[in-house]
Amino acid sequence: MIRRRAGDAFGDSYAFPGGVVDADEAAARGFCRGREAGQVDAELGLSGGGLDFYSAAIRELFEETGVLLARDSEGNWAFAGQEDNGLRLEMRSKLNRGELPWASLLQQQKLFIACDALQYFSFWETPLRLPKRWAARFFAAELPPHQAAEHDGSEVTECCWMRAGEILAASRDGSMALPFPTLTTLKALSAFESVDALLDQLRTQAATGVKKIRPVILRHNGEIRFLIPGDPDYPQSE
Repeated sequence: MIRRRAGDAFGDSYAFPGGVVDADEAAARGFCRGREAGQVDAELGLSGGGLDFYSAAIRELFEETGVLLARDSEGNWAFAGQEDNGLRLEMRSKLNRGELPWASLLQQQKLFIACDALQYFSFWETPLRLPKRWAARFFAAELPPHQAAEHDGSEVTECCWMRAGEILAASRDGSMALPFPTLTTLKALSAFESVDALLDQLRTQAATGVKKIRPVILRHNGEIRFLIPGDPDYPQSE
């Protein structure tokens, strides 16, 4: 989990690492490995550019936590031979400062984006009544060996590893603020006993497709409720 700085989207709350698909994501497509463009487009329900989402997810994860899902030409994980995090975090800092574009970093370090390390989890869209629109795709991955998460100290002010059930308990007692999509995703994660079980389920899910989740907001007697598809009171028209 990461804690975003106050003032940003979902600021001062805990969420998963993430961000936006940048315009220069396409420049890194040539470094994508492990997934075919057509297969990714089909799974994401897109007519093209699906690999850009994988590139963005892996780049944002690296920018915010220093975890890099990339391999060399022989299939070894990035920086696996390094005894400390120095070079990896130096590359992260240059990327964050805009001194080293994403595609240039990959080329310089002779690395390839490990698209096969990501498993598509869910697809969320803003409730229709909210003026600010966004769509977010969630992915799951196993932490590569010899890497550790370190927050960047700018956009992200804290990061921590916790079990899903522990985070949900912290949300209930008020010690961790969670956006609704994060809360719902953690509830789904808490049903799995291991990383392998989760990733196996997501591989099976990829064959049937991931349906979009668009919450609706209901206000009743001064209370606000969020509903998602499948909830009893979710309107059919949504």
